[in-house]
Amino acid sequence: MKPRVVVAMSGGVDSSVTAALLVERGYEVIGVTMQIWDPGVTEVAGEHVGCCSLAAVEDARRVAHRLGIPYYVLNFREIFEDKVVNYFCAEYLRGRTPNPCIACNRYIKFESLLNKARALGASYIATGHYARIIYDDERGRYLLKRAADTRKDQTYVLYNMTQEQLAHTLMPLGDYTKEQVRQMAAERGLPVAEKAESQEICFIPDNDYHNFLKERAETQIKPGPFLDLQGNVIGQHRGIPFYTIGQRRGLGIAAGQRLYVVDIDPERNAVILGPEEAILGDELVAEDNNFILIEKLTAPMEVSAQIRYNSRPAPAVIIPRDDGRVLVRFTNPQRAITPGQSVVYYQNDYVVGGGVITTKGKKN
Repeated sequence: MKPRVVVAMSGGVDSSVTAALLVERGYEVIGVTMQIWDPGVTEVAGEHVGCCSLAAVEDARRVAHRLGIPYYVLNFREIFEDKVVNYFCAEYLRGRTPNPCIACNRYIKFESLLNKARALGASYIATGHYARIIYDDERGRYLLKRAADTRKDQTYVLYNMTQEQLAHTLMPLGDYTKEQVRQMAAERGLPVAEKAESQEICFIPDNDYHNFLKERAETQIKPGPFLDLQGNVIGQHRGIPFYTIGQRRGLGIAAGQRLYVVDIDPERNAVILGPEEAILGDELVAEDNNFILIEKLTAPMEVSAQIRYNSRPAPAVIIPRDDGRVLVRFTNPQRAITPGQSVVYYQNDYVVGGGVITTKGKKN
């Protein structure tokens, strides 16, 4: 029998096949669903939405029964509220655009769940992420590599993983395509083989984050001015949390040209609008950086930098700053560099590291 491993089971096909593969490989598998939100509000019209809905828990339980492994539901609601939901709201109120999935992976899955698993005597946790973890003897480091299925690759949301976390995490789906995973689920008779994927933010089941913010922070959201690039007032906005860099639709501004959100200024409670060329930038500064391929950035390094989950990496140079932040200079201008989002650095298929975008700009 191989070591004990706790598998994070969401009730979906990916985590279910992860558990099945590890059972077949001889691990002592324990299935766990992390209860991170009120299951009563993660159902919409009776359909599964959130990863901790009642339907999701039941699906995970059925899979665990099929595989003959113990299964538990663990309560992580308090830390999720603190580290993910409160952060989500605070970033929007600061005029930034958060990424709650990155925060969840950082603080819930690979910190809180791993700590809980180790307390249960497990050597590893395992997830259904499409990514590959390898150990490089030459570097003496664990590395994070893109998945074989580039369409499903999830390394962008995993860049915060530490060497300790990588050493105690298994991601067996990294070598397979999504189609292969569904086929493996069907071959093993798993009841979730054809289950649809959930795309929404798990704690906002109707995908209407505007209403969610109104309910949580209505007194802090105030209308203010739309400004043009010269500082002239050209209209009124509904509140800065409802806008993001690069946005064009829903502005309610009649102008002779298409206008985009160029910047958000929380100090003036202002949203700055301008033409499309104004949302292009060729450098940014990133804070709260974590590195995987290297221990520390000590000199300029050529990378490919990805500024949002669904964007393509672009050639860039990352340069260490004296204040611990990283300056990222792109070869070509990038569209809608957005403070609050993460920038992840790659070399070939390997994650060099990443950080949170704090400022954007142009070289000239």
